[in-house]
Amino acid sequence: MDTLRGLRGFTLIELMITVAIIGILSAIAYPNYTEYVRRTHRAEAQEVLLENAQVLERNFTAVNRYNDIKSDGTGGAPALIEQSPKQGTARYVIGTVALDQFAYELSATPVTGGPMDGDTCGVMTLHHTGERTADGALATCWR
Repeated sequence: MDTLRGLRGFTLIELMITVAIIGILSAIAYPNYTEYVRRTHRAEAQEVLLENAQVLERNFTAVNRYNDIKSDGTGGAPALIEQSPKQGTARYVIGTVALDQFAYELSATPVTGGPMDGDTCGVMTLHHTGERTADGALATCWR
């Protein structure tokens, strides 16, 4: 019996302090983590936009037009990537807002109900001139 008196466990106060510290750390870490994940998804969509722009620029170099539609109606724009990520569940839909002989505008729109729905950047666009736009703050959305 005397040997049990020397053993001591955690008090309720010590346990509550530990839980409070974990709660405070979680309240700080979780929003930072979710924003990091969103930035990663945005960067992935931007990569697809830039890859599509590169395809269109190569096409322009080859045939002197972005849409490659000939006067007889044949041809057409080269195949572009339609979602981000390229495989798996789409977070962004990649679209061509405007595509003609001498101009294009590509967009990345968050999928409704997806993880990027409600993102502050919203729709990101890339123009043939290299201009980049977004619904949110440009410096935050296009890094």
